[in-house]
Amino acid sequence: MTTYRVSADIGGTFTDIVVEPSDAPVFLGKVPTTPDNPARGVIDGVKGLIGDLKDIEFFVHGTTVGLNAFLERKGERVCMICTRGHGDSYTIARGNRHSLYELRYAKPAQLVARRDVHEISARVTADGEVLNPVVKDDLLPIIDKVKAEGISAVAVCLLHAYAYPEHELAVRAILQAELPGVSVTLSHEIAREWREYERASTAVMNAYVAPVVERYLKTLQDELSAEGLDSTVHIMKSSGGVNSAEAGMKHPVFSLLSGPVGGTIAGTAMAGRVNRPNLLCVDMGGTSFDLSLVVDGQANTTLETELEGLPLLMSIVDIETIGTGGGSIAWLDNGAMRVGPHSAGSQPGPACYGRGGTQATVTDANLYLGRLGNRSLLAGEMSLDTDACATAIELLAAEAGLDPMVFAEGILAISNAAMADAMRTITISQGVDPRDFTLVAFGGAGPMAAVFLASELDVEEVLIPRYPGTFSAWGMLRTDLRKDYTQNFFSSAASCDPASLEEIFQALALEGMEALRDEGVAHSKVRFERSVDMRYTGQEYTINVPIAENSAVADIVASFHQLHQRRFGHSTEASPVEFVNLRLTALGELAKHPDLNVIPHTQDETLVLAKREAIFNGEKHQTPVIPRSDLALDSDFAGPLIIEEQSATTIVPPGWFVSLDEAGNILVSRRNKS
Repeated sequence: MTTYRVSADIGGTFTDIVVEPSDAPVFLGKVPTTPDNPARGVIDGVKGLIGDLKDIEFFVHGTTVGLNAFLERKGERVCMICTRGHGDSYTIARGNRHSLYELRYAKPAQLVARRDVHEISARVTADGEVLNPVVKDDLLPIIDKVKAEGISAVAVCLLHAYAYPEHELAVRAILQAELPGVSVTLSHEIAREWREYERASTAVMNAYVAPVVERYLKTLQDELSAEGLDSTVHIMKSSGGVNSAEAGMKHPVFSLLSGPVGGTIAGTAMAGRVNRPNLLCVDMGGTSFDLSLVVDGQANTTLETELEGLPLLMSIVDIETIGTGGGSIAWLDNGAMRVGPHSAGSQPGPACYGRGGTQATVTDANLYLGRLGNRSLLAGEMSLDTDACATAIELLAAEAGLDPMVFAEGILAISNAAMADAMRTITISQGVDPRDFTLVAFGGAGPMAAVFLASELDVEEVLIPRYPGTFSAWGMLRTDLRKDYTQNFFSSAASCDPASLEEIFQALALEGMEALRDEGVAHSKVRFERSVDMRYTGQEYTINVPIAENSAVADIVASFHQLHQRRFGHSTEASPVEFVNLRLTALGELAKHPDLNVIPHTQDETLVLAKREAIFNGEKHQTPVIPRSDLALDSDFAGPLIIEEQSATTIVPPGWFVSLDEAGNILVSRRNKS
């Protein structure tokens, strides 16, 4: 009997579906996103590919519902409970400014109004002494307010709860008894770390999006179950792992970037296969451009990030995002051309979609220049309206006083420049030379821009993976269950007790083992990764140092010095070092189906390429157009060339050369590799 592993990734324009059968090659689908109810697009896409959903053994989903609720400020009103005397901490936030000379600087708008921050007398000291116990009478006015004003989410952030959580747990017990149906977030369950403001910010973010995400995931689960799905619904996490939808409802902040992260995880899976450990991953969809790094075969991660100036403490794949995509709208600003960040989305979409859109977009520019054909998208299933495209481009070009062809190439040049600047942000500005990386391009629009972006950064090689338009969704099928745990451990390295260190790691491992067991993972399928946060005495921030089990303290300190040298260009081995946090990641291995895709070895000599007139650098070229399925391992083509497939179109300009590797990935390089 054939069983299936299925992933679904909701984008701003399309929802991508990847199906991995147990006894056949992977196949995929792409359906328009349904913004009014994203679950409907997922279900329609899956049903269109699989007859009986009972045959699905594993289902994983990447969603931006929580992220969009935050970005659009459509989350729930949150009531925050904190320790008496600290009610202003969240509002005051931090005093540092990233741009010292920005004259119009304004602090980021907080998610909780000061009037909704309430204080209680319960207090624990930094060493665990209870100064004031939790008193229910303190909570009664807050409970009355939540009931009277219809507040649906509460965030609890008490002083020192990262180490002594008993008071937060007691507060939740009272709230849940009095406020059934209200979402309650405890800061120590979201961020078990010191730094009061950052921990509060993370807890508030979780509370802000929790009701929205819970409603969405509940709807998705119910509708999938009604269609016959028996297996657990899993959610992609921002850390690069997955967990169950039930866990995702409790801690939705961990899944804010679940869609884009899938592409990075796919990159890590590919790095070993193609023997290219350093990858610059770029994902261009309809509304956004996401980029990340794979360094030495591992995703580049961080333990703290910011969203629109609000800090979040959590393990997260380091992803840079800008508002540029295939649907980015071209417009004039006092006669100067601009592209994005506004997007035509999926409804009405670019003018060429024929759904009523009238504004020129990046996709329209590619169609106008012949780089896309009117039957290029979705293997010809979607027809593009060339007349509507021409009208949109030519009207705007006339307003700008430019030739339409020049104007269309200008749209792409501006879009590419914005994306190249973002690429420099995560490479050159951080001391990373992009020329040492292979650029991996995916997303529905990524392969169209890939070679032009490589030219901007002097990258010599571009790799277009199989299924580029659904690469992020494919990456979700390469993941494992993941749980991340943190324990504060403040100690100088000189006085560190190795036995205490090991005891805490063992306790964290037990916690992780129990959590994975609850999700059905066998003991033999669990593995752990350890790390420690360290710093020189007197420093404020730390470096995360991966360590092996039972590592000697001296070896850990030596690793810290090496990492400090690598990251900052200096280290001081004579200076005292201290531990701040211990971290453990528990990974539960998921069964994966073998790759049964077969790549032909020899190019058909009778292959006849269709040709289409395309514009490159103001010149018209009769450009060969070839289906990707016709490429073989001995393929050898010179640009200009257009390669079409169901999920994407790859544009190869003059001066670049195309070949295929053993895994079926397209390699585009400046020099002919034959």
